[in-house]
Amino acid sequence: MLRFGALFAAIVVLLFAAELTPPGQKYFVEPWTALVAKAATASMRAFDPGVISVGSTITDAASGFAVTILAGCNGVEAMIVLAAALLAYPAPLKHKLIGLALGIAAIQALNLVRIVSLFYIGQWNRAVFEWAHLYAWQVLIMLDALVVWLLWLRTLPRAPSVEVQAAA
Repeated sequence: MLRFGALFAAIVVLLFAAELTPPGQKYFVEPWTALVAKAATASMRAFDPGVISVGSTITDAASGFAVTILAGCNGVEAMIVLAAALLAYPAPLKHKLIGLALGIAAIQALNLVRIVSLFYIGQWNRAVFEWAHLYAWQVLIMLDALVVWLLWLRTLPRAPSVEVQAAA
């Protein structure tokens, strides 16, 4: 358990440091955030054709209300925490990669729900938007990463039990 904790901490620090560098921002965070905005806009346009996006900003054409998805709102931090937990845990690489792929999909699916809900909450009530944005959804996204990791742990193959044979 100590090995897992130390490795987890090292991976988290390394990934967060990489994310915060100018190349990390330019080549990963900014394009990822724009992609998240496009995905959210596409899902909203299915029932609300007045929603447009430019870069990482989503706007309601009718009201002019807009939200800009910034670092911290794109699910990257939750993905980093999940990736660190998966990579630090002693499990076969195949299981880690499958967990990583499915976990990222789960985090981004919930983040999509988060962005869409915040977009419409913000048009309805700014105070509720601030509370939901700063408190409720922050906790839910990180909780999603934890739940994904716990579910992933349940899928790992069990180590064979060692039987002790008594000498006759």
